[in-house]
Amino acid sequence: MNETYYSNGKLLITGEYLVLNGAKALALPTKFGQSLQVRSIQDKIIIWTSYDADKSIWFETELTFDDIITVKNFDDAHPIKNTLVKILHQANVQNPNFLASETGYKIETKLTFPRNWGLGTSSTLINNIAQWLQIDAFELLRKSFGGSGYDIACASNNFPITYQLDENEKPIVEVVDFYPKYKENIYFVYLNKKQNSRHAIQNYMNKQQFLTKKTATISEITNRMLLSQSLEATIDLLEHHEVILSDILELETVKERLFHDFKGTIKSLGAWGGDFVMVLSKENPKPYFHSKGYETILTYDEMILV
Repeated sequence: MNETYYSNGKLLITGEYLVLNGAKALALPTKFGQSLQVRSIQDKIIIWTSYDADKSIWFETELTFDDIITVKNFDDAHPIKNTLVKILHQANVQNPNFLASETGYKIETKLTFPRNWGLGTSSTLINNIAQWLQIDAFELLRKSFGGSGYDIACASNNFPITYQLDENEKPIVEVVDFYPKYKENIYFVYLNKKQNSRHAIQNYMNKQQFLTKKTATISEITNRMLLSQSLEATIDLLEHHEVILSDILELETVKERLFHDFKGTIKSLGAWGGDFVMVLSKENPKPYFHSKGYETILTYDEMILV
């Protein structure tokens, strides 16, 4: 056996946090992603190697089938290994033929984006494992890693999508037309480091009883985003979105915190405070961000799978 699988990375444009409460979110698959190659080996073990985008090894381990079946807990110095065991254990629960094999597996994963970019190292892995073992990727995520699942939907779709959880927390995924005429005014800037979002998440969890109206408003912003054909109208929508989340999370917007003098709009993506932000600007914003020490700036066409 020698098989290779691939999944797309993701960016959540609207609906961060509130997607967990049923808000309709707009998500875009990226041109970057991760592959998983599986080869059969004679010994009943798993030899695992993970490569970063620069082809360096960022994680490697060996696991016995029994390690996975019994969910062996390795010490605190091996958090990635413990997480992998949990994912593979759940995969075996969903497809017991996985570890009933008389042969083992040599597995290699390869990112096409730097791991610290936050475009979905975990979600692309889970989706690739689900493809390989022909199991439900959303169930694998839910019972191993957790999360809304929008990233899994992006991993397996090559077009823009809206993503929503119904009353039973089942995903509703729709492929949508989102090809903005103003895409030459859209940039994605990497913030150089991932911030601790525990404070924001705690504030969000403490306000569950007040979020029904906010959830409906965010869904409406997503719907209007899909119809908007002007840069100005989209800017208004995204700035309204930032104000709503700033109030819920009790955090300054990223523009207030880092870029208060920028002449344009900056929208947080996914968890606030880290990874990429989306920038809408009538002028080329690269000189501004370079002057602030931010070197990774991608255009819409460079980032988004179109």
